[in-house]
Amino acid sequence: MVLNEQQKMIRNICILAHVDHGKTTLADHLIAAAGGGVLHARQAGKLRYLDYRDDEQQRGVTMKSSSITLHFKNHVINLIDSPGHVDFCSEVSTAARLSDGALVLVDACEGVHIQTHAVLRQAWLERVTPCLVLNKMDRLILELKLTPLEAYARLQSIIGEVNNIINAFRSEKYLSDVDSILTGPTTPISEGLDSEDGHMMRVEEEEDEEDAFSPDRGNVAFTSAMDGFGFRIDYFADLYAAKLGANVKALRKALWGDHYYNPKTKKIVGKKAAAAGKLKPMFVQFVLEPLWQVYEVGMQGKDGAERLGKIIQSMNLSIPSRDLHHKDPKVVLQAVVSRWLPIADTVLSMVIECLPDPVMAQPERLVRLVPKPDIPPGTSKEVQTELELVRSAVEHCDGGYEGPCVAFVSKMFAVPIEALPRHGPNGEVITNLEVDLGVGDTDAAHRECFLAFARVFSGVLSVGQRVFVLSALYDPLDAESWNRNVQEARVEALYMMMGRGLEPKSSVSAGNVVAIRGLAQNILKSATLSTTRHCWPFASMTFQAAPIVRVAIEPSDPTDMGALTRGLRLLNRADPFVEVSVSGSGEHVIAAAGEVHLERCIKDLRERFARVELVVSPPLVAFRETVDAEGGTVDGVKTVPGQSEFVETTTPNGRCTVRVHVTRLPAAVTKVFDGSADLLKEIVEGEGKGLRSQVHGTARGGKGKEDPIELLCSRLLVAATGEDMVRNQEGGRRKKSEEDRDDWVHKLPNIWALGPRRVGPNVLLVPHAHSSEIVRSLSTESIDGISQSVIMASHSLLVKGSAQISQKLGLASGVDVTDGDAEEEINGRTPVSSILTEVQGLESSVVSGFQLATASGPLCEEPMWGLAFSVEAFVTLKPGGIASDQGSIEEAVDATVSADQYGPFSGQVMTAVKEACRAAVLARNPRIAEALYFCEVGAPAEHLGQIYGVLGKRRARVVKEEMREGTAMFTVHAYMPVSESFGFADELRRKTSGAASPQLVLSHWEPLAEDPFFVPRTEEELEEFGDGLSAPRNTARKLIDAVRRRKGLPVEEKLVQHGAKQRTRARKV
Repeated sequence: MVLNEQQKMIRNICILAHVDHGKTTLADHLIAAAGGGVLHARQAGKLRYLDYRDDEQQRGVTMKSSSITLHFKNHVINLIDSPGHVDFCSEVSTAARLSDGALVLVDACEGVHIQTHAVLRQAWLERVTPCLVLNKMDRLILELKLTPLEAYARLQSIIGEVNNIINAFRSEKYLSDVDSILTGPTTPISEGLDSEDGHMMRVEEEEDEEDAFSPDRGNVAFTSAMDGFGFRIDYFADLYAAKLGANVKALRKALWGDHYYNPKTKKIVGKKAAAAGKLKPMFVQFVLEPLWQVYEVGMQGKDGAERLGKIIQSMNLSIPSRDLHHKDPKVVLQAVVSRWLPIADTVLSMVIECLPDPVMAQPERLVRLVPKPDIPPGTSKEVQTELELVRSAVEHCDGGYEGPCVAFVSKMFAVPIEALPRHGPNGEVITNLEVDLGVGDTDAAHRECFLAFARVFSGVLSVGQRVFVLSALYDPLDAESWNRNVQEARVEALYMMMGRGLEPKSSVSAGNVVAIRGLAQNILKSATLSTTRHCWPFASMTFQAAPIVRVAIEPSDPTDMGALTRGLRLLNRADPFVEVSVSGSGEHVIAAAGEVHLERCIKDLRERFARVELVVSPPLVAFRETVDAEGGTVDGVKTVPGQSEFVETTTPNGRCTVRVHVTRLPAAVTKVFDGSADLLKEIVEGEGKGLRSQVHGTARGGKGKEDPIELLCSRLLVAATGEDMVRNQEGGRRKKSEEDRDDWVHKLPNIWALGPRRVGPNVLLVPHAHSSEIVRSLSTESIDGISQSVIMASHSLLVKGSAQISQKLGLASGVDVTDGDAEEEINGRTPVSSILTEVQGLESSVVSGFQLATASGPLCEEPMWGLAFSVEAFVTLKPGGIASDQGSIEEAVDATVSADQYGPFSGQVMTAVKEACRAAVLARNPRIAEALYFCEVGAPAEHLGQIYGVLGKRRARVVKEEMREGTAMFTVHAYMPVSESFGFADELRRKTSGAASPQLVLSHWEPLAEDPFFVPRTEEELEEFGDGLSAPRNTARKLIDAVRRRKGLPVEEKLVQHGAKQRTRARKV
């Protein structure tokens, strides 16, 4: 009980906001007030204590999440400051995973921005309780010069907009709950009514929940981090309760909303009663007007000194005379308001009162952190008991020494070895720290040490303790997983993080955030720590973006390649979001979220991890290859006579004929596959065992009973049958026909494989053939007079495959259609088992060919996107293999399956399938698809022309332009290709003299409408472009040629662009 009471005095919080909304400045004030003297109050807001990297101070942008421990009113508050820039959204995920509550900051002047949506969604996914902080209130007074009534209307609109975002998340959860009910497994009527009615009642209750943020509930604070003041309605309710003779609780509710105070009757009235007397809302009259008055007097300087002195005296404030007599009136004003309404007391009091402690939070977050999987019936009771014991310890935040210890590492981060403490937890001096550091804890030069950023969820973690490091794929019920996905490690040291400093600890109990040394060689990015093997790993974290910007790097001196390789390994461990890989050409490639993230990675690699001079290539932008949604074929491609939609190829030995048909997946279905890569990977590779993360079930705020496979299945069915809109030839829009929708509903249960890498947005469908074509008869009748095609059709077997993916997703029954025909007799004779076995063995070759084709398209060897392939592979017997008796049949089979001069038959089929799929894409009007950023630009009205000029130059498509209410600022929303985004921010700032601030967030993939192989044919086209030889290449062809040129592929281009005859010049003597 004592430990439990201690944990109730802990708060784990993070600060989330859009970039430049004041997160780090607010953190400075909290550190100055409750950080134990590490920061003086005069430096708050100026030092930016948690931004201790040089590039963070230079750019003024937070690039990593930092933690510090604060002490306020006998409470321990673990504060994590997170970045607001979209390039570092992974740091927001790591901070939210370790927190129970969040302070969501919104600029009162600029309002809700794109990253505000992102951080609110991240808090919603991680089940983190948020509080709202409306920052930069001083800008409403000094910059926008709003009246108190106008400011009140603006604050109301911002709070309403944030509440609408939360309500949208609740609506998504409501719809997912309804989908899970409608598409759930079939149950008896009596059971189904009880469970569904109960579920629907819970859904309706959640739908009727009150607004997430409301000032009268105390979870909204109004602050100015720059001026150091902040307040909640509670302060003014206590202040005016005695003066007005009202109840504090009633006054707290009346100070927000349409409530008015009538001085004549001394009563609080509603909007109708106040209309006649022209009264002001109580929030305006009793809260904003006094604040506006202080600012008005304070900014008058010497002229208002007398009035300001009276205000200070009436408030009983103690202000040093040095501050009062300062020449700058802004300094005087800050000294007054920061002592009248101290921001740290307001925010930290709200944290203690409104945000949950670990004991309250972990039961609510358990469904997201450790979803409860289905345990097989044959599992021993001892194992089930221990698994339930560990889960219960995490749920109740058991901090006892006798219970299991479970912790989660959200990221690894590197610190200089000089920053490590040279003393132990008890003050003992450590003289040989470099010797104690393990091989995997530091880099090769012993300059950087890797620490694990973790939180203890149950038990006590101590120095010297042995723990099991569990990966996300670990399954405690799988014996093979014990050897493959678990390691044993020793905790070498524990540190309490104090921003840029570390304090050693001997042990850390449940509910605390800690840095751990000794796990670097066991953890790459994130992992679960446990003192027992019988523990489910924590669910994987979700990121709001994907690494899309890639560059190839190499050392300036080839002899430094070893140092570069080691540096890349360290960078991959130190950054939770970067991806390091080796391309097919042998280049080392770094993938980052954006330009700023990429610059930081290159800087760290050059100055910290590799310490060599680097040569960085231009950005390698990823593209996708698809086909035109309208279909059609391209001239010059060989197709099957009478069936122009099929492309046919034959293996070199002539034994296998491959026919491929490709169509475009519906956009909604492609989007579902694209957004479910993590879940599909667990389904396909883990065969359903790794669904503990329940990416699309519990992450959406479910109650833990949703099956993620069922939710994915329902989303696919909704996407296939929904009212999806596609463009017709005239450029308008039309709904999909009933036939198209029925067609895709029938195709979804026949998914054989996904690609590329078995989880991509391309599907391989099981071929549909007539029963007479599935197993061909080996007829002994004469073949004279029969055409060659009939001979092929009469003596061949179809590689049928099976709907493996559909079965795993629950879209098809679990019956394997390939088993029933294996024992069929051919013309009443004994089954030819060897040829059937060979044909069944070729299924993997067909799938491998499909994977190779979708991973490398025909246009520029980029992955394919949103395509459905139907592959029919017919294995034929040689004509000489047709005989009339049983012995001859066996000889024919033996001759057929024997090796030939063209290599293994499986390899020939794989190559034929690959080439046929690529040819089929070329035959269906191929298109190049590019990634698009969602671009948000804010600037004054006089710079709109320059903004539109820069956007138009970069092929951006403007979707919306709106003026921010109460300001002269405009917000422009546009979609911009990633390939055109490099240098966009610098050019925009240069053109607008720094007035415009862009934000880029990866949005979606979109095919270019241009045909890369366009050739003028019609009279209008010939009149406009001539014969096409002199016409400039369109954008799609330019992008394809650029990628092909970079990859070393042949490019059709003129070697001489501007040829001229050689001219001789007369030499005049």
